[in-house]
Amino acid sequence: MWGAGEPGAQGDLPAAGTAGREAMTALIRVPVRTAGTQYEVVVGPGALGELASLIPDGARRAAVVTQEAVGVTVETGLDQERMVIPGGEVAKKLGTVEDLCRRFARFGLTRKDVVVALGGGVVTDVGGFAASVYHRGIACVNVATTLLGQVDAAIGGKTGVNLPEGKNLVGSFWQPAGVVCDTEVLASLPAGEMRSGLGEVAKYAFIGAPGLEELSLPEQVARCVSLKAAVVGEDERETSGRRAILNYGHTLGHALEADALARAAGPVEAAGGVLRHGEAVAAGLVFAARLAFRLGRIDTDRVAYHDRVVASYGLAEHLPPLGDPERLVAYMAGDKKVAGGGLSFVLDGPSGVELVGGIDPVLVTETLAELAREMRSRA
Repeated sequence: MWGAGEPGAQGDLPAAGTAGREAMTALIRVPVRTAGTQYEVVVGPGALGELASLIPDGARRAAVVTQEAVGVTVETGLDQERMVIPGGEVAKKLGTVEDLCRRFARFGLTRKDVVVALGGGVVTDVGGFAASVYHRGIACVNVATTLLGQVDAAIGGKTGVNLPEGKNLVGSFWQPAGVVCDTEVLASLPAGEMRSGLGEVAKYAFIGAPGLEELSLPEQVARCVSLKAAVVGEDERETSGRRAILNYGHTLGHALEADALARAAGPVEAAGGVLRHGEAVAAGLVFAARLAFRLGRIDTDRVAYHDRVVASYGLAEHLPPLGDPERLVAYMAGDKKVAGGGLSFVLDGPSGVELVGGIDPVLVTETLAELAREMRSRA
């Protein structure tokens, strides 16, 4: 579909790992500092062994929230109980949170105990949200078992569930007590789930993480984590607009996911649901480039660069069909990131990626229709 190219980015990022691509085996510890909290993200092969050290002192019980398909076990050193939630995106609903909180209560979980969210982004979103509201907030440690979770979903403290009206409309900011990103568990990840994570990695290529392809996998994960940690530290609760850059490609991506879930005829598959998040984000990236071009913010070379980056991560041939543009715009209008006066998108431009508001919905609809025709012609 789109041609291959070199992933890269504007801006710079402090090195997050040890030198030597071949010999890099040491764990990487990335600090996350916000106004009220500080914790570590431990990255690398064997990081699961560090879980017990991240659990707050005084905890006696651990509720291990996971999904059946995760296939990873953990040892907290505490009295622990495994609590399985449904597979796929359908687990992200208020009913799941209520069910978890009731199980916490039956297990005897107290305010001093801990939730361990073991899995991908769905698990860390749901488990983290349940932890944030149970007893008005108990500690949570995220153990990310997917590439998507390790580079994005498990870090930064945003938790939430979906409503029929849109993605992540009910949630909280609740920073974890620590995060484990054991890169060894990625070896057994299905190709589709690995590709979904690469959709988020591709996003980082535009917001400040150049040269990821030259690094070992643990270093790639750590550099993405470092960038997200820096942004979260500057704008934990999305008050300054800085954190919005982490949503690059996500406004359309979330609309595609919400639309796919609404139109699903049967049970959602455990592995990836009806549409994998990273593939939806990749579509959002190529769309955002075209919208920025129509607004005069970037030129055709920069649009082509977006296409090359997406293709270089093997995502171009897996972009989802766009469907009805007007229906997607309706979902975007209900997105929590664009509510409050017209459509807003994170877009590339002369000053880099930034939040742009007041965009005419007609222009968005036209750009979606244009991209859909382009995708069909190249399929």
